[in-house]
Amino acid sequence: MGACQHRKGFRYYWRRKSRAKPGRPPIGMKIILLIRRMSQESVLWGAPRITAELALLGHEVAESTVAKYMVRHRKDTPSQAWKTFLANHMDVTAACDFFVVPTLTLNLLYGFVVLSRDRRRILHVNVTANPTAKWTAQQLIEAFPYDSKPRYLLRDNDGIYGWELQRCVEALGIDEVPSAPKSPWQNPYVERVIGTHRRECLDHIIPVNERHMLRVLHEFVAYYHESRVHQSLGGNAPEPREVAFIGDVVATPVLGGLHHRYSRAAA
Repeated sequence: MGACQHRKGFRYYWRRKSRAKPGRPPIGMKIILLIRRMSQESVLWGAPRITAELALLGHEVAESTVAKYMVRHRKDTPSQAWKTFLANHMDVTAACDFFVVPTLTLNLLYGFVVLSRDRRRILHVNVTANPTAKWTAQQLIEAFPYDSKPRYLLRDNDGIYGWELQRCVEALGIDEVPSAPKSPWQNPYVERVIGTHRRECLDHIIPVNERHMLRVLHEFVAYYHESRVHQSLGGNAPEPREVAFIGDVVATPVLGGLHHRYSRAAA
């Protein structure tokens, strides 16, 4: 009996002696969620910045604890800095890009589009079978007549944007903003409008030659500006349409009936 009590006392003694000393008290789920929110919304902030921000909000949290609960961002995720730049310069930025279309005779034609990010207006579109830097520079001159040039021009790193085009852009007083290699998300608006051209026009019409493709594009661009509604523009067109209540609804075919313009007939 005495030996049994001795063993119990021995275990109790060493259990008390080896018990972990109390550390910092755990933080609540509300603060954890706030740390994750801050690190998601402000991807340029590190643990010291978030720790200081929490202190100003009345939450005393150790920097190591903040680092533990921060959201880890993938390196290939679009950076907040780039998205912030796009948002802050929406009305003074244009974007350009090429797209390829096969013809009825199995040749390739190259379309070139210049887009104003302000209300998604297409400033210029043209077609060529032999794109060159000189030809591209001329398209930019035609896209920005008089004093209509933007402050920034977004483009990719295609080799066609050579020194001739760079000299032209510099002469126009425009700052080039090339995207990173293999990063189409950095030029999202022109990529999206090219996708719209494909899905709603070029995937349904096979161009015969340059003249035919250019005529088709011009007709689609007119429809795009005057009639096609955009979710990002509040369900309206780049050239805003007035709401009409009176008169019968009539449909005007576009591109041979591929699309239609809807309006109300005058009473």
